[in-house]
Amino acid sequence: MSQLFTPLEIGAVTFRNRVFVSPMCQYSSRDGLPTDWHLVHLGSRAVGGAGMVTVEASAVTAEGRITPDDSGIWSDAHAEAFKPITRFIREQGAVPGMQLAHAGRKASTDAPWRGGGPVGSEARGWTPVAPSAIPFDSGHAVPRELGERDLDDAVEAFVAAARRALAAGFQVIELHMAHGYLMHEFLSPLSNQRTDQYGGSLENRMRLPLRITGAVRQVWPADLPLMVRISATDWVEGGWDIEQSVHLSRRLKDIGVDLIDCSSGGLVPAAHIPAGPGFQTPFAERIRHEVGIATAAVGLITEPIQAEHILRTGQADAVFLAREMLRDPYWPLRAARKLNSDIPWPVQYQRAKL
Repeated sequence: MSQLFTPLEIGAVTFRNRVFVSPMCQYSSRDGLPTDWHLVHLGSRAVGGAGMVTVEASAVTAEGRITPDDSGIWSDAHAEAFKPITRFIREQGAVPGMQLAHAGRKASTDAPWRGGGPVGSEARGWTPVAPSAIPFDSGHAVPRELGERDLDDAVEAFVAAARRALAAGFQVIELHMAHGYLMHEFLSPLSNQRTDQYGGSLENRMRLPLRITGAVRQVWPADLPLMVRISATDWVEGGWDIEQSVHLSRRLKDIGVDLIDCSSGGLVPAAHIPAGPGFQTPFAERIRHEVGIATAAVGLITEPIQAEHILRTGQADAVFLAREMLRDPYWPLRAARKLNSDIPWPVQYQRAKL
């Protein structure tokens, strides 16, 4: 059995393998509610053999969506709508996960196939919010700076979303602290220029993300995994970097986070990112070894032997696949064959296994 197809146990949850489907926005929700597209999209990855299938960044408030067509979990109706999806994923042997998110200053934009630019009220948009009144880019709206009462409300929104995710049948939640969205905006000095207790020093910039994580951990069952996705670096001088990420990861471990999902970038549009196969894997390796916490690698992982190498060499405990799973929902079944691992196929598909 390859390392990639060795089960992974975290708390009371056993992942049948270490191929995790990354949360990927589909821009196909209606008022934050999942549609038939989500059932088919997510369900087919579970049928395809993934160990965990993670729902796209799901906003904890309506204003926390990246686009007006993003997924959300800010009401009981949203939780109810996800129940058929989590039930189907579990029936196929995969673990259903949900990424809880708030887009911050990168909210109120359009879908990528419509250009991805900012949208105003005439196009179902709204005024974004952020740690400081600094727009993401030229042409983007100046966000409203959040007051301390707003920050209390944000903590409560994440807590309520975690409770709803549990009610919806999710077994894992991942908190989104990456890619330039709200919690990442608080972490980075490039986007956080506050002068109160939430800005300035590293301890202050970490305050809100740590508050949110601690509050979520209190309501999320202790035996169910809590994961966090970080951007390990902004790829910009003077921004968030791997040294600060190591420190943050230690604090997250102390709170009770089980796994750090190591991505990078997304905070500023002008960053030069040296993208290439496995370019983010060293972040997962460093945090895993220096902090002593489980990590996942993500980013241009496309080949089975590449994923196997990452795990066998101790660089990470799991891999998140994104675009490769869009290209091939059945990648895990194909990967198992290439790695000489005999894993179960759905009974409906077994005639194609040999």
